[in-house]
Amino acid sequence: MILDKIEQLLKEVETLSAKNAEEVEQLRLKYLSKKGEITELMNDFRNVAAEQKKEVGMKINQLKQMAQERINQLREDCQTQETGDEAVDLTRTPYPIELGTRHPLTIVTNEIIDIFSRMGFVLADGPEVEDDLHVFTKMNFAADHPARDMQDTFFVSQHPGGDVTKNILLRSHTSSVQARIMEQMHTEDGHLTAPIRVICPGRVYRNEAITARAHCFFHQVEGLYIDRDVSFTDLKQVLLSFAKEMFGPDTKIRLRPSYFPFTEPSAEMDISCFICGGEGCGFCKHTGWVEILGCGMVDPNVLRQCGIDPDIYSGYAFGMGVERITNLKYRVSDLRMFSENDTRFLREFEAAN
Repeated sequence: MILDKIEQLLKEVETLSAKNAEEVEQLRLKYLSKKGEITELMNDFRNVAAEQKKEVGMKINQLKQMAQERINQLREDCQTQETGDEAVDLTRTPYPIELGTRHPLTIVTNEIIDIFSRMGFVLADGPEVEDDLHVFTKMNFAADHPARDMQDTFFVSQHPGGDVTKNILLRSHTSSVQARIMEQMHTEDGHLTAPIRVICPGRVYRNEAITARAHCFFHQVEGLYIDRDVSFTDLKQVLLSFAKEMFGPDTKIRLRPSYFPFTEPSAEMDISCFICGGEGCGFCKHTGWVEILGCGMVDPNVLRQCGIDPDIYSGYAFGMGVERITNLKYRVSDLRMFSENDTRFLREFEAAN
């Protein structure tokens, strides 16, 4: 049973020891490499019964974190033994070295992940260098959609025969991870091997001019839930719970009709302005509302493209920009500050770590 295997590995990790850096590396390969025991557990996760997914997912995350921390500690201990406590590092700067802090985008991303993890969502990841098939085609983008143009997308290579599905590019949204998850979680007859409930955080790229309000790379967190009889009401309740956890228990939400190629119906979600309490101020442009994310029911064409029968299953998806949420929480006026590594700026978030 997978839970028994996890408990066994937890006990092993607690007692790990190493005499030198080579032994530490062997432990890392055994537990954390692509063919390591923890990775194999994560591959077996898709076969876990739906009612156990939340418990098993949390246990696997706990095991992975414990293994990383233990191996990092062993690596530091070995380095200390090799250099000696009294060794002098002649390459060090004569000026005091300031300790860094956790980046504000990391703080907010971890908070978002924590909130959705408590709702049963599991982390999913995918490549940043992707193909057109997963970024656009399976997400129901038309062949002549403007997002495919060089003005919006960073192409690594384009297929000489004109087949856009074989173009290689830097992903412009993390929806490509959702496409890969849906591909992996269905049978040949269009049935799911288990309900899909994942969140996909990651960096994305778009060919835009860098200004105080835009950047050529930024970060997203997208969510996907697919099962039988999933409704828009389920989506609204999840997003309301998220908003109250993230911005405070008095937060209200509203959903406005919108359009996205991969969802139908689609909506954009606003939250009540937490600065003026919805009364209207300069921050919310005197509307009382602030937009934070897009969402909707997964378009049947997307399900069909990814091998899932839309006559049996339905689902919802949502996506938000981490920079946008961070700006709302901390009121950062210039997006460029997130990537300049100015220690004066980063020190302002010490209390949030």
